[in-house]
Amino acid sequence: MTDAQETAAEADLRTTGGGPPDDVEPAPIPLLEPREGIPPVVATQEALDEVIAAFAAGTGPVAVDAERASGYRYGQKAYLVQLRREGAGSALIDPVGCPDLSGLGEVIADAEWVLHAATQDLPCLREIGMIPTRIFDTELAGRLAGIPRVGLGAIVENLLGYALEKGHSAVDWSTRPLPEPWLRYAALDVELLVDLRDALEKELDRQGKLDWALQEFRAIAEAPPAPPRKDPWRRTSGMHKVRGRRRLAVVRELWNTRDKIAQRRDVSPGKVLSDAAIVEASLAVPLNANALAALPGFGHRMGRRQLEQWQAAIDRAKALPDIELPQPGQAVAGPPPPRSWADKDPVAAARLSAARAAVSAQAEEINMPQENLITPDTVRRVCWEPPKPATPEKVAEALASHGARQWQIELVTPLLVEALAARPAPAAE
Repeated sequence: MTDAQETAAEADLRTTGGGPPDDVEPAPIPLLEPREGIPPVVATQEALDEVIAAFAAGTGPVAVDAERASGYRYGQKAYLVQLRREGAGSALIDPVGCPDLSGLGEVIADAEWVLHAATQDLPCLREIGMIPTRIFDTELAGRLAGIPRVGLGAIVENLLGYALEKGHSAVDWSTRPLPEPWLRYAALDVELLVDLRDALEKELDRQGKLDWALQEFRAIAEAPPAPPRKDPWRRTSGMHKVRGRRRLAVVRELWNTRDKIAQRRDVSPGKVLSDAAIVEASLAVPLNANALAALPGFGHRMGRRQLEQWQAAIDRAKALPDIELPQPGQAVAGPPPPRSWADKDPVAAARLSAARAAVSAQAEEINMPQENLITPDTVRRVCWEPPKPATPEKVAEALASHGARQWQIELVTPLLVEALAARPAPAAE
């Protein structure tokens, strides 16, 4: 009997009321409590050693999830890790008390890890020593299967018939001690993950897409950590309003000052100073702290010392020699924005239009989002600088160089070969 079947057998203990009439589709069964109850939070090495032994003795895939404190703390580190495995039950591990989980990662390294939206959790898991060799991503599997809503709650309800309570997804998981309702929510997130994996595997196999999914999962598991983002200050919300290199320097100085403070205090940068305030200061370039205090975001709640700290950053930007000022635009790697193609290169614009139409039709035919069939960025790059000659072999090589998987190459190559031969329509006389 699977976990889901056992849960169904116990449903009368968790819900009230009789069954629905025969002609009405049954409502989803609320999943209100983990079957073994809420596991104790593991926060000591002794308790962690017991979990490691239990999961080493368990069998089959391992359901894995992590909770972060996005919007509350600096960075994206994990503040709770949840796992479940057949024969081991569920575990809730506190990475604050147990910051090194490499021992646990090692004993389950050869197992398949089941995650929902794996690319969100893998970076913070890697930081604490948990690195999988094989994964099954239930969110990505749902996308490939053409399921319209792929959030964990929606997909569990759709495929397994259970309703998960999702009220605590955006709470501050750095809170200690963690409240019991949050722990219940966290344990339930891995309760049916393996059952969901099995249901999705069957559906992908039925649609002939299982090998495609396995290629995608392999690519995620083997991907190296993302490199640090270049000039992250340029992503400040509202940057489009800022004109001139001196004002850009003000944004950069304020952003870097805020980042150092946020990192030192371990709080979200937005809680130190908002993006909107940074942009306002860069537009005004105030002469002194009194003028700064009059700007939105630097109001009466900000102390004199804080105002002077921000004004000092502005003054540093004002004092920079011209040669050290940032350039107005980021160096763009790859093709220009598609809206400019018609003017810059009408032939490339015709190729892109034909490629987009072909990819859209193919994605609709195989019932999956276009971006999962092939990334829009890959299509743009191949259409802007097509291989010469644009033979099937050369196009396949170009797609592979941009990271396309074999199944994508097989489906998309014929579409792009034809699209790359497209020419602009003749102008009307």
